[in-house]
Amino acid sequence: MKLNTLDQRPIYLQLQEGLENAILAGTYAEETQIPSTTELSRAFQINPATAGKGVNALVDEGFCYKKRGIGIFVKEGAREMLKKKRQAVFKETYLIPLIKEAKHLDISSEDLIRWIEEADDADN
Repeated sequence: MKLNTLDQRPIYLQLQEGLENAILAGTYAEETQIPSTTELSRAFQINPATAGKGVNALVDEGFCYKKRGIGIFVKEGAREMLKKKRQAVFKETYLIPLIKEAKHLDISSEDLIRWIEEADDADN
């Protein structure tokens, strides 16, 4: 996971996304502990409060939970919840604008599907 100081998004959001990606990838399995805010702040040379804000966002969204005095753990079912969250964002960010533009250009749903399949075949 890397944080990009040139990215317009706040560091805590980049950290949150990086941890989400790690959960999705299985780096942090469900019911396992994620790094502490101290560990994260040292590893990325960021303010501990910034690291805490990123980690607490995962807790607030229900992907992780706190064990008092022990640390932060990935909640059971977090991977599936994260997939659903990301799918909804993907739909709103990419799919809906794509469909709107396709309609403006008189591109049929069938053509879009065919193009997606062709692009997928070319990628493999």
